[in-house]
Amino acid sequence: MDPRIREHAEIVADHSVDLQEGDDVVIDAHPAAADLVAALYEVIADRGANPLTVQERLGTRFRRAYLRNHDGDFETPSHVQALYDEMDVYIAIRGGGNATETSDVDPEVTAAYNQAQQPLLDERLSKRWCLTQYPAETNAQLAQMSTAGYQNFVWDAINKDWDAVREHQSQMVEILDPADEVRIVSGETTDVTMRVAGNPTLNDYGERNLPGGEVFTAPVADSVEGDVLFDKPLYHQGREVTDAFLRFEDGEVVEHSAAKNEDVLTEVLNTDDGARRLGELGIGMNRDIDQFTYNMLFDEKMGDTVHMAVGRAYEDTVGEDNEQNQSAVHVDMIVDMGENSRIEVDGEVVQRNGTFRFEDGFEA
Repeated sequence: MDPRIREHAEIVADHSVDLQEGDDVVIDAHPAAADLVAALYEVIADRGANPLTVQERLGTRFRRAYLRNHDGDFETPSHVQALYDEMDVYIAIRGGGNATETSDVDPEVTAAYNQAQQPLLDERLSKRWCLTQYPAETNAQLAQMSTAGYQNFVWDAINKDWDAVREHQSQMVEILDPADEVRIVSGETTDVTMRVAGNPTLNDYGERNLPGGEVFTAPVADSVEGDVLFDKPLYHQGREVTDAFLRFEDGEVVEHSAAKNEDVLTEVLNTDDGARRLGELGIGMNRDIDQFTYNMLFDEKMGDTVHMAVGRAYEDTVGEDNEQNQSAVHVDMIVDMGENSRIEVDGEVVQRNGTFRFEDGFEA
């Protein structure tokens, strides 16, 4: 076994989920990640915890069969809810699979299914959890990389000194956390402002998403104004959406378009009222992620980017005096900030063309 797999497992157990003796652990893994699951079982045994593996991450093929033959009237499955109620730790491992498997599922059926699954998501997020990636061949192909090259890419981004990452990113947290207003400008196509006053800024250094490498917060829901062109593509519901454009007024999307699969974007925004508002502003800071790979777990952390998510706001990013945006969806989209771009916080430029003011080479 590649020693980097064991290192990956130890980071998940000790850094991301703080595994304790007696913990009941559910591992949700694609079969392609079997080596990482085996390494996790070794670590879990060392720590005196109790593992159970399920394969929902294999489930896009199964889910496609289910959704294409369902009438669209879903209920939250009580047996799955019971499993999640009882577990202490949830570890999800992506690896392999067809990213476009569900591309021929009716988006309205998918939206209804996601709404019924919301209580399960809520329960998982209430536990100690980690979402990570195993570098499978199909992921390498999607990223247009060799298998060996993709393995190096993934483990360089994951097997890091996360305490050093936390310290570096804390400089951006100190800027954003007390702020009132943020402005994002990129080229001639993106100029958007939002208030963040009273909402905490979180430092993602690999505790839940692994890799980590971002700082993020929630906009005040009705404060977002302006235009955003998300110039990096994304896969959603098994289909690629490119050049997604959103126009905000009083915090709500009032106009939208996409160069490819605009109907997918439309269905996302029509999921519920909260899907037309932003639930997250994130700033990518992991410069070991230096290539776009069609994998949002990595792409949203990429250096020289920001991402914004329509839909659900994470509870931890919403202050007690502000309202949490609620939605059955949380869909991240990315803006390249490498050229002709800046981030302003309360009128002061804190990043220009990807370089932060606390880094060498910054030009105010």
